[in-house]
Amino acid sequence: MKLATLKNGRRDGQLLVVSRDLRTAVAVPDIASTMQQALEEWPTKHRALDEVYRALNAGIATEAFALDVARLAAPLPRAYQWADGSAYLVHSELVRKARGAELTPELWQDPLMYQGCGDSLLGARDDVALESTNWGIDLEGEVAVFTDDVPMGVSPQQAKGHIRLIALVNDVSLRGLVPSELAKGFGFFQSKPWTAFSPVAVTPDELGDAWDGQRVHLPLTVHVNDDLLGRPDAGVDMVFDFPQLIAHAAKTRPLGAGTIIGSGTVSNGDRSVGSACLAEKRALETVRDGKPCTPFLKFGDRMTIDMFDRNGNSIFGAISQRVVAYAPPLPV
Repeated sequence: MKLATLKNGRRDGQLLVVSRDLRTAVAVPDIASTMQQALEEWPTKHRALDEVYRALNAGIATEAFALDVARLAAPLPRAYQWADGSAYLVHSELVRKARGAELTPELWQDPLMYQGCGDSLLGARDDVALESTNWGIDLEGEVAVFTDDVPMGVSPQQAKGHIRLIALVNDVSLRGLVPSELAKGFGFFQSKPWTAFSPVAVTPDELGDAWDGQRVHLPLTVHVNDDLLGRPDAGVDMVFDFPQLIAHAAKTRPLGAGTIIGSGTVSNGDRSVGSACLAEKRALETVRDGKPCTPFLKFGDRMTIDMFDRNGNSIFGAISQRVVAYAPPLPV
């Protein structure tokens, strides 16, 4: 099934069940008022939600209405935990190579992961408001999973059973702020501002054979304005799969229902498929020419991230956002 959250003036919005073709939706307050409630009570709620989904696709759901993606928040507008991995080591390897560094051996054994800002996640049509283009504004096309309650110390095999939903991500990065933050030895904070999600999150069965329980085997299509940046396959070159990433995050703590785990920038060793972020394209230019020529994003630029099934239909709906300037402070 496909689930979304309608903006309604409250921080957690209103849970919607969305049709497979992304055209219609229905609110289900009698089942679960929010996505967080649905994830917390998944064992007792998912069958009822699926019944509504079947009725919606059959055209017989009562109170169905036309879906306006612009009115959607992130599927989970705020998450108790948003943790982003770096599962595609061909991406990390390239970016480091461009600055004359190499991957250390332990990175092939244990995934990188940072704790993101989960208190205010953006919807797929929300603008990305930033103060300065000098910060090196970049997009990052990713895939993410939403979990139910995950016990501390689960194995990857056990973690597989805790994946409830899958979505697309634009993990905005401020590349110009990264070096000074990492030099302090304490990780990302200011350089990872906004994170946006696809209009809907889907249950794994919606992906059919493109989901093997560990990875999504479909290309991620990324545009900047009208230019194709890349179509890397999310199922290729993912060194650490989602169960491994979940198990890594839960090694020293339980993960509450509504935890979101990201894949990191989708990247393939086959460079002919392009990239899912500008930093990677710039790294390729640096390796080839000694310096990058592709600029980072400027105000007014649009970022678009989408994924299509084998029949050419958008699965999650597109993330399509503009970068806009603001004068601080930005109202909450």
